[in-house]
Amino acid sequence: MLKEGMNIMILLLVFLAITQFSNADEPFDVRKHLATVTRYADSKDISANSFVSSEIPDQCTPIHLNLVARHGTRAPTKKKIRELDALDAHLEVLVRDAKEHKQSLEKIPAWLAGWRSPWKGKVTGGELIAEGEDELYHLGIRVRERFPDLFNEEYHPDVYSIKTTQVPRASASAVAFAMGLFNERGKLGPGRHRAFAVTSESRASDIILRFHDCCQSYKAFRKSQEPNVDKLKEPLLNEITRELVRQYGLNFTNQDVSSLWFLCKQEASLLNITNQACSLFSPSEVSLLEWADDLELFILKGYGDTLNYQMGVPLLEDVVQSMEQAIKAKEEGYAPGIYEKARMRFAHAETLLPFSCLIGLFLEESEFELIQREESLELPPKPPKNRNWRGSIVAPFAGNNMLILYSCQLDNSSKYFVQVLHNERPIALPGCNGSSFCPFKVFKEKIVAPHLKHDYNMLCDVIEQKQKDSASSHADDPGRLRLLGQILHG
Repeated sequence: MLKEGMNIMILLLVFLAITQFSNADEPFDVRKHLATVTRYADSKDISANSFVSSEIPDQCTPIHLNLVARHGTRAPTKKKIRELDALDAHLEVLVRDAKEHKQSLEKIPAWLAGWRSPWKGKVTGGELIAEGEDELYHLGIRVRERFPDLFNEEYHPDVYSIKTTQVPRASASAVAFAMGLFNERGKLGPGRHRAFAVTSESRASDIILRFHDCCQSYKAFRKSQEPNVDKLKEPLLNEITRELVRQYGLNFTNQDVSSLWFLCKQEASLLNITNQACSLFSPSEVSLLEWADDLELFILKGYGDTLNYQMGVPLLEDVVQSMEQAIKAKEEGYAPGIYEKARMRFAHAETLLPFSCLIGLFLEESEFELIQREESLELPPKPPKNRNWRGSIVAPFAGNNMLILYSCQLDNSSKYFVQVLHNERPIALPGCNGSSFCPFKVFKEKIVAPHLKHDYNMLCDVIEQKQKDSASSHADDPGRLRLLGQILHG
């Protein structure tokens, strides 16, 4: 018996070793390292941690779904199109200068010598593109297939609530998702589509989905920190710029390299081109540039400052309120068709990221305890060290969090649990002992309640006070800046 156990253990160790070797031996795919410009399918392919999700008991039935989703893959914004136009013009100058100085052109990649921005001449930008429509459409189909009991009723806007911001790419994403969700549920055209309602609040007052846009103190904080983040990235850009100048013989500037990295992300994500701008960078340089993007995301939109996510409390309250209403409907035996079964929201990375932080995703339990005490977290470690905080995972195009409320008949009494899915996969909740299936009472008391002491208006409208707090705790904190600098220098 002991010998059999030893043999099983040896086989298991061999299997794990083979698995680790095969993962390490996988060819480098830049499309999985594009930070928040990563396509949804590529994000889902990225090997996350080996989290084993909690089994959902057979006695449990889903009674409500909350969805918070980012828009799908989009075109570059007008500001970024102008940046690519400037890159286009400067690359032409660099190549011409090299010819005039009779430098060897053998080092210069053929594509670069005649490159023109694919978005040159466009006067609009930021719209949802066909690939983004496809991401949301098929997400809608999969959600219905996964939770058939939640979507088995005749459509009514009070039963299936669809909310979005007033930004066109977000509202278009909501439409694409709902077309998939209600596919073949109507009588319109050969596809048997049906009409559905999509509602939104004014940009000026939407504190549930565009709280970042309405929060004046956050705008002030971000404006004060952006120059510091740029300074932190500078040594990394200096190093990569020197290497590209040496390798290709062109007088690149840091701005050129920054724009080439942006071009790489756009080409790989939107056009599936990886042999042009992306080929200028080695895998290790791509990993460092991705990490620098993730660092900026962490500092300005994530766990880097409590204001980044505390301003999202109205969204958290809305999610919890919808669950409490579902529980009331269950307890009081409401008839089908007169109570909400799903509340689906479509917004932006600036919405999804703070919400993920509020519920403690991508943290170890010790880190979760720190944010509960409103203490600072360590920054994401520099490659080759592993990190939980990766933009390609936490907020890719069409990235989403789903919170499924279950009613469970356990111990002869009805109990309620919450399952959290990130990008459709169960994810650990550090505030619930690392489980992905959390008693609703524990979810409210340990994860939600500590945030509810923060009032949105107090956080965001008392501008002078918040600026003073921000300045004292961040902008003038030389120790913090030294620490950031040390991390960047490796």
